[in-house]
Amino acid sequence: MTREDIKDYFNVAISVSMVIFAFDGEKIRILVQRRKEEPFTGAWQLPSRYVLPSESLELNAKILLEETIPMTETIDSYSEQLNAFGKVYRNPLGRVVNVGFYCIVKMTDEDRRLAERKDMMWAAYTEIPDLAFDHNEIIDYAKQRLKRRFKRRPVGFSLLPKEFTLTQLQTLYEGALNKKFDKRNFRKKVFNSALLIDLDKTIETSYGKVSKLYRFDEDKYEKMSLKGYDFLF
Repeated sequence: MTREDIKDYFNVAISVSMVIFAFDGEKIRILVQRRKEEPFTGAWQLPSRYVLPSESLELNAKILLEETIPMTETIDSYSEQLNAFGKVYRNPLGRVVNVGFYCIVKMTDEDRRLAERKDMMWAAYTEIPDLAFDHNEIIDYAKQRLKRRFKRRPVGFSLLPKEFTLTQLQTLYEGALNKKFDKRNFRKKVFNSALLIDLDKTIETSYGKVSKLYRFDEDKYEKMSLKGYDFLF
């Protein structure tokens, strides 16, 4: 192959997109934003950015997250690369290979206000609108990855506030795994994991019920992980 022939293989753009998962206490949500330029101006999409040839994918994913939700607590959250999405005609401007990432964040009131100011929306996990490009496909892939992580590791605790109720914990896992748990059996498994710390505090819920508060014992989980412990639901 000549130098001229090989040039044809370098006429491809690269981009990254981020699926940002959060939990508002009742539903898992995914952040989407309005496009401000062509193609598909005004359509919803995942937060995305193009990658220069000299830049790393991971650095661009980190920058994208910081630009989208510039909160310290969010930036330090769990994130992972998903897959490359490279259908030939996925972008009308030309050939663009998009590398998807996903991130798990703790939703704050500031995150909600910021989303509104930046023409973004925290869409419900099961009510994602039609998105530009193939971003719905990227979300479907991210949901499957999240589901596997929930089954094997306690990544769900990254979505919860530092202090949470057992009802919030069960609601979160039911949403991520798309299944209902028997309340008694769920709580038995949770307590058997020995990963919850009873804070000896209560909170009055929106339904007027008083519920106990717990937090995740990260130190104990780290020790269990070294021994090959699986957090399985």
